[in-house]
Amino acid sequence: MRDPGLDRAIRAAGGVGALARKIGISQLSLSNWNRVPAERVLSVEDFTGIDRAVLRPDLYGARDRDAVDEVDAARAREYALLSVLLRRAPNANLLSRLAVLPGDLSPLGLAHAALGEAAAAASVERVEREFFDLFIGVGRGELLPYGSYYLTGFLNERPLARLRDDLARFAIERVQGEVEPEDNAAVLCEIMAGLADGRFEAPAGADHELFEKHLSPWIGRFFADLEQTKSADFYRRVGAVGRLFIEIESRAFELAS
Repeated sequence: MRDPGLDRAIRAAGGVGALARKIGISQLSLSNWNRVPAERVLSVEDFTGIDRAVLRPDLYGARDRDAVDEVDAARAREYALLSVLLRRAPNANLLSRLAVLPGDLSPLGLAHAALGEAAAAASVERVEREFFDLFIGVGRGELLPYGSYYLTGFLNERPLARLRDDLARFAIERVQGEVEPEDNAAVLCEIMAGLADGRFEAPAGADHELFEKHLSPWIGRFFADLEQTKSADFYRRVGAVGRLFIEIESRAFELAS
C-alpha cells in the first residue's frame, strides 16, 4: 500500500510514469516504492511542489527539524540545493523559487543573490540547454562531475571503490533506481545533506570523514571549473555558490579538528 505522501506526489506529477521521468528513474523502480525514499525526498519535492514534511513526515516533521542544529540544518539545505541543481536542469517551479533566494553581504550571500538573479532572467529551455552541454553533451559533456575522473583522469577508478567501502561502513545504501555512481557530485552532495540533517543514522563525525576523504580532494576544483565555464550563464552562478560553500565547509572542519 502506498504512503499518502507518495500518492500525492504521483497525482501532482500526473502519474507514476511522469514522476519517474521528472526525477530521472525508471517507471518500474518507482512502481516498487511504498513511500518516497529518504534520498529522493528533495528531488520529488522540487519537481512536484509537495512539501518534504508531507512526503516524509517521519523525517521532516516539526520535531525532527527542531532537533537539528541550526548550522547543520543550513548546511543540509545548501548541499541539497547543489545536489538538485547538479542532478538535472531546474523546471519552472524551481526557477521561480530560486528567483527569490535570499542573500546577504557575505560572499556566499552575494553568490546566492546572483544565482537568484540568474534564475529570474532564465528560461527553462535555456537552462536545459546549458545542463545538456555541460554534463551530457554529444558523446560527453564539457565537465565530468565525478571524483574518480578529477583524481585519476578516468571513471570508476579506485576513489569510487574507496568511497563505496566507507558508505558501506556508515550503512548508507545505494538507492533503488540510482543510475549515477556514488562519486557523482550530485550524489555526494545529497549524501552530505542527509548526514548534516540526521536523515542517515551514521556515526558522529561521519560527515567530517566523508568530506575530508571524498569531497575535499576534488569537488572544490569541480565547482571552480563550473564557475569559469564559458558556455553557461545560470550554471556559472551554481559553480560560484558551490565553490564558496565548499571553502566554508573546509575551514569549519579544520577548526573542528
